[in-house]
Amino acid sequence: MFTDALWLKLKAIMMAVGIYNKPSLRQTLEGIFYRLCVGCPWRDLPHVFGNWNAVYKRFNEWSRKEKLMTIFSSLVIDPDLEWEFIDGSIVKAHQHSSGAAYGQERAIGNSVAGNTTKIHMAVDAGGLPIHFSITGGEVHNCKEAPNLVAELSKADYVIADRGDDSESLCTQIKGKGSIPVIPRKKNSKRVMTI
Repeated sequence: MFTDALWLKLKAIMMAVGIYNKPSLRQTLEGIFYRLCVGCPWRDLPHVFGNWNAVYKRFNEWSRKEKLMTIFSSLVIDPDLEWEFIDGSIVKAHQHSSGAAYGQERAIGNSVAGNTTKIHMAVDAGGLPIHFSITGGEVHNCKEAPNLVAELSKADYVIADRGDDSESLCTQIKGKGSIPVIPRKKNSKRVMTI
């Protein structure tokens, strides 16, 4: 899945994070990416990526130790901050995913669609992810948007949909030196400024 040039760059970042350079490292990482792209169950991971359980355990370990988040942060290099776009998307959780074995927050909530997770994402002007957070599916975008905006760098414009229409969010965005571009709801109490 990775070209040799891309793999060498990614491998250097992984070594800096403290991931060991095992002979099967590239194969394992490609298995993780394959599974995330295709969305298949771990058990259905093709054998070319190695034992599915080994790939699954590596993914869980790196996630638990926040190594994957550190890699993500390392890959956000020189984003185009003319515009920043924020939005959220609901992902249906598997029916067996609600058991929290480690006593940690699992970011799974009950919504109309059942067990769901919501991914709140910020992207730059080129559409490349620059920050994200994960909550339960019942958390509305306007509740998480202030936390997302607080993590962002100053941009010329911060663009969101009308679900994020609130006076406090617009004030927060302006406080960072950015211009909010958020359509008003029909029942909006936000003061219109020109």
